[in-house]
Amino acid sequence: MAKTAKDTAKEKGKKPKKTEKTAASPAPAAGEAGVSTVAEKSAPPKKPIKKRQQIPRGPNRGMQLLLIDDVPHLGRAGDVVEVRPGYGRNYLLPRGLATYVTPENLRRLEQHKHRIEQLRQARLADLKNLAARLRDVTITIEATANEEGKLYGSVGPQEISHALKAQGYNIEPEQVRMEGPIKQLALYAVKLHLGYDIESEVKVLVIGAEHAALATAATGSQ
Repeated sequence: MAKTAKDTAKEKGKKPKKTEKTAASPAPAAGEAGVSTVAEKSAPPKKPIKKRQQIPRGPNRGMQLLLIDDVPHLGRAGDVVEVRPGYGRNYLLPRGLATYVTPENLRRLEQHKHRIEQLRQARLADLKNLAARLRDVTITIEATANEEGKLYGSVGPQEISHALKAQGYNIEPEQVRMEGPIKQLALYAVKLHLGYDIESEVKVLVIGAEHAALATAATGSQ
């Protein structure tokens, strides 16, 4: 049957149908199936990363801390001070004398300022009482000396602190103020710095070890 001009025109107006081709996924190689799933299940959970606390720095690039207690030659409770990082981490923070400067700590300190002042006044009264008692104390330290009374070694803050603690007085070596170590048998008056600008003194009697042994033997024979 012959095509008419009209049929030819219709065929020309028709658009050819597109054949959609789907790309085939490559088959997993032998031994690869399920590898990622097993790895995800066996992987340990990630631990949350702790953010390191940012420590404020002062104008001199030192550590800024908030004092909880009065510290001689540094400041009073409630002061924000700048110190060397080693001094802050190794002394002030471990001893509870200072804490980090944060809005929360500032707020807490502001709320407890009245209580802190009461504790400070009580501490002052205790130290004044201790200063008065120490003035009547005499400690005896034995040392090896020659016939002229010169010590072969010396007596310093460490020995005086040890002798005071043996009698129940908690005095640290850094609280003992001496111009130099004792090197002669004699009776000395040694100054003590107790804190809060309160000072006292204690009498230190340095005797020869041989004299101490004779005195002990004489006491035991009575």
